[in-house]
Amino acid sequence: MQISTVSKEINEWSGSVLIAGILEGTIKSQINIFKTIIKDTLLSKKFSDSKFEGKKNQKISIELIEGKIKKLIFVGLGKAETLRIDDLRKAASIATRQVASYERKLGIFFPWDAFDPSLGACAVGEAVQLSSIKDLRFKSETKDPAQINEVELIGLDNITTQSAIAEINPICEGVKFARELVSAPPNFLTPFQMAKEAEKLAAEYNLDLKILDKKECEAQGMGAYLAVAKGSDLEPNFIHLKYSPKTAKKKIVLIGKGLTFDSGGYNLKVGASQIEKMKYDMGGSASVLGTARTIAELKPNNIEVHFIVAACENMINGSALHPGDIIKASNGKTIEVNNTDAEGRLTLADALVYACKLKPDSIVDLATLTGACVIALGDEIAGLWTDNDQLSEQLTKAAGKAGEGIWRMPMQESYKSGIKSSIADLQNTGPRPGGSITAALFLKEFVNPSIPWAHIDIAGTCWTEKDRDINPKGATGYGVRTLVNWIKELSLEAN
Repeated sequence: MQISTVSKEINEWSGSVLIAGILEGTIKSQINIFKTIIKDTLLSKKFSDSKFEGKKNQKISIELIEGKIKKLIFVGLGKAETLRIDDLRKAASIATRQVASYERKLGIFFPWDAFDPSLGACAVGEAVQLSSIKDLRFKSETKDPAQINEVELIGLDNITTQSAIAEINPICEGVKFARELVSAPPNFLTPFQMAKEAEKLAAEYNLDLKILDKKECEAQGMGAYLAVAKGSDLEPNFIHLKYSPKTAKKKIVLIGKGLTFDSGGYNLKVGASQIEKMKYDMGGSASVLGTARTIAELKPNNIEVHFIVAACENMINGSALHPGDIIKASNGKTIEVNNTDAEGRLTLADALVYACKLKPDSIVDLATLTGACVIALGDEIAGLWTDNDQLSEQLTKAAGKAGEGIWRMPMQESYKSGIKSSIADLQNTGPRPGGSITAALFLKEFVNPSIPWAHIDIAGTCWTEKDRDINPKGATGYGVRTLVNWIKELSLEAN
């Protein structure tokens, strides 16, 4: 999809479909703008008949018989005084879904002057592209009949928005890659296949890659990670990608939970646990690898980025992890396993220890870790746990710019008593109340206290059961844009 800006007037533009954002209370002035395309009396009647007033989320489509433009789509933006960048993002997404069978050229006319032009262009461009993604890989009919080839943002100056426009495609491709990883069925996206996907990224974008097999992980003492993998006939793959510019003043590590399928182990997922959806238990790793794909193309300066995934399955066989087993992580801490369905934190434990050995300036992990986080924050907001105020502020700002919901949660130290074991150093789950907090406290046990670290629980945000804003039903690719924004900002600070 080609996205560009044109500083033309509405009456100078030609294309298949025109989308216009209308502020509440500006109907009369807007009718005057569009009278060269459609008679003002007809447009007034259309607005009146449909009770379109420009309120948020209102929409109206008008088919045109004459002229090059075949369809007009008007979307309400609400009142000017309450307009936010997310409103432009959502309106663009709503309108894009109305394009349906119209192909080729799409024009968008919004009140750009309400925001920084680059911010508005990026938000709307991303919204159109991400709302248009369809995953047809596993369908017998793979041709998509509706495809937007070209998008023009009308009324924006190319010079001031050029750099922002150039970043839209790499960012959206990273999100798309993450979505495709999450959507892929577990008989396709195995731990081995995830490693192959990392190999493809390394080859295409000249990234450094190291993949540790089972024996190499044993040599590292990764008893927690390997204990989870024991129940599967498929070998684990510990993936370590690295982006390294010529000069680097900062080093960060991103870790993604990589359970390509989670049966729950002997604490088998039953009832409302949606075991058939557990292919998305590698949503964190998908976000991390999607970020790798984007960063490798954007090539930020002065920042070295490591991408780590401890990929495996949580299955049941004669060798599988038992409830009650005691295992040892690579930092020497012993863990009593009181629930085999709390396996993600076990794999992350060894990944965090490995990451700390790289001596980075900061570490961020993403994981579909707890149902408790979904209960607390729902499916639009991820939970953020960190003791570092600066890192929290940076990630919150990056998520806000991306339009990805995030909320800082407490690291309540007194809750640590819930993960104490009478016969080992720790147990892998605590009591039901505060379950997402005790999960974060468990992970903290495997992080060097001198390294700023943040944990993001994306259990609710990595998948959606309905079309929501820029996310069609299914995998969302949550986290890619947040991480990319964070890395870009760190790169600018390092310059």
